[in-house]
This record gives sequence, C-alpha cells and structure tokens, in this order.
Amino acid sequence: MGASREGAPRARSRPTRRASMADVAALAGVSAQTVSRVVNGSARVEPETALRVTQAMQKVGYRPSSAARALATGHNRMIGVISFDLKTYGNARALEAVVDAAQGRGYSVNVVTASARTRKAVAEAFERLGRHDVDGVILNQADALDARLALPSGMPVVVVDGDDDSRFPCVQTDHGAGAAAAVEHLLGLGHRTVFHLGGPADSFPARHRSEAWLRVLAAAGCPVPRVVYGDWTAESGYRLGRSLAERPEMTAVFVANDQMALGLLRALREAGRDVPGDVSVVGFDDIPESAYFPPPLTTVDQDFGGIGDTSVRLLLDRLAPGELPDGEGESGGTTYIAPRLVVRDSTAAPAGHQAPRT
Repeated sequence: MGASREGAPRARSRPTRRASMADVAALAGVSAQTVSRVVNGSARVEPETALRVTQAMQKVGYRPSSAARALATGHNRMIGVISFDLKTYGNARALEAVVDAAQGRGYSVNVVTASARTRKAVAEAFERLGRHDVDGVILNQADALDARLALPSGMPVVVVDGDDDSRFPCVQTDHGAGAAAAVEHLLGLGHRTVFHLGGPADSFPARHRSEAWLRVLAAAGCPVPRVVYGDWTAESGYRLGRSLAERPEMTAVFVANDQMALGLLRALREAGRDVPGDVSVVGFDDIPESAYFPPPLTTVDQDFGGIGDTSVRLLLDRLAPGELPDGEGESGGTTYIAPRLVVRDSTAAPAGHQAPRT
C-alpha cells in the first residue's frame, strides 16, 4: 500500500496578480501612455492602434480602475438624466434611448425625476444628481424651462425635446415635419379638411404638432376645424372621440399620439363609423401596438435611437478638454431628428372620392 498523504502540508496557491497597464502595453507593442489614452476614450489614437490595445486588454484581462480614471480625466463616466414624466410613451422611450446610448459609450446613468418643470423642482433634481458626481446632465422632455434657472457652474447640459434655448444644446424630434406629413397625407387622399385631436395645450411636442397641422391647412386654403385637447391617454381619446364621432362632416383626423388614437378608434367604432371607410385616422409615435390596432394605424414614427445617440454625443463633446461650459451663457442650438410617416390601413380616400394614383 502506498504511504498515506493524510497530514501532509497542502500547497499554497499563489494569489493571481491583477493585469496592469504595462502588461497591456507590452502585448500590444505600444507605450503605457497610449494604453491610457485608449482607456480614457481619447481621440488621439489611430483606430487600428486602439483596436490592438482593446484586444490586448481583453486577452490579459485588464480592467481599468474607475477611481484612477476619474483622477486622471476629471470625469467619473457617469451621466445624470432629469426626467419629468415617464407615463407617456414618448418620454419613456426617449429616456431608454439615452440610457442605451450612454451605456454603449461606457458611461453609467443616474436618473432622477422632477415633480415639475419649475425652477425649484429642477434645482432640487440637480442637487440630488450632484451627490453622485455626474459629469453632465441631460434634461429629458423638458418642454419650456424656466429662463431664470441657474445651473451648477461648469455643468454641461443638453436638453431633449424642449423649446429652443440659447443657453443649452437641444435635441428634438422635428414634430412640425412629422405632423405636416400626416396632414398632407390625408389631404392628398382627397379629404376636404383634417380635424385635430391635440395633446395638452402646455406640452411642447403637442404645441408644435398642432401648429404644423394649422399651418398646412392654412397653406392649402382648407377649412380649419376647432381643436380638441386630450391628455395623451386612450381614455381622453375615447371621451373626446365620442363627440367627434357625431360630426358627419368629419372624414379625417390627425391625432397627436397613438394612445389617444386608440381611444378615438373605439369611439368611432361604437358610433358605427367605419375606419377608414367613413373616417381616416393618423396618429403619432408608432408605438409597438399601433401595427395591431383594428385597423392597423397610420402614424408618425419618431427616431428615438437617433435622439438618444445625438443627445449623448453632444453632451460628451462638451466634456472634452477645454470644452467645459461655465453655466450661464452657454452656446445652444437645436438639432432636429427627422421622423417618418408609416402608412397602414387606417387611412383611405373619402367615400365617393377616387384615390390618387401612386
């Protein structure tokens, strides 16, 4: 029998040494300074070199220290987002797009909600974000900001879907272009005019959509029906739609969002008015369910991915050395993201009118 190993001392495993920046540099054949630039996202590295460094980091298992990177760059790679209302589809999707774009660039996101678009509420939201040392802030669906709002000195800010503000860069869906496309589509089918079920009168997107609806009708010399205003919900679309359904002269409606359009479709159906045989309906947002409405809804699709990507890019551009703003007096400018009309089965030529050839 072989000798028993019971009681024999066990071999101690050596602790695994954490891969260093020097290990990455040696494997990639570059200097440690070049590795540091790649880690910190510098644009001063050729793409081929950056790829080689990234592959070397993966091979040796190098994980950059977030604390060391913050000390080196002055940034914590964290973006703050202040959002005001996440109950509507557009607000929630814009926030999701911003988070996806930030994380895709290696930034974490801290989201806080503000109870109102007032000076006090926004200041409190900034104060909460300040506890987490965010590098910059995106104001999501900000509508009209209080012009007296004083932001923390040196804090980069980008506004998503807010009124043009010379202080900050703004990114917004071109709501006017989307609404115009919807109304022109209905007029092009032969409808004499287009009714409008608008969103809340104090909403930035709703206001721009309504203004475009009126502008297109006026330019075409069409009668302008009275606008009715909902609150973005299907319930308000149904409630207002019941009275609209009683208007026999109504053959086309542009609705400010898809959820209200859903309520309108039910009201029309209960009133015995066929869609699109009697009334054509166009919505806005292209929510996932709109393709399955009875009938599938013609609507305006917003490019939320483009909104998120552009807003995050503009914010990160302002984090570059020498580009940090000084709070008041920042340069603004608005970037418009084009929407597109998605034609489905809820629109057609009015009864007795031959549809135009395409």
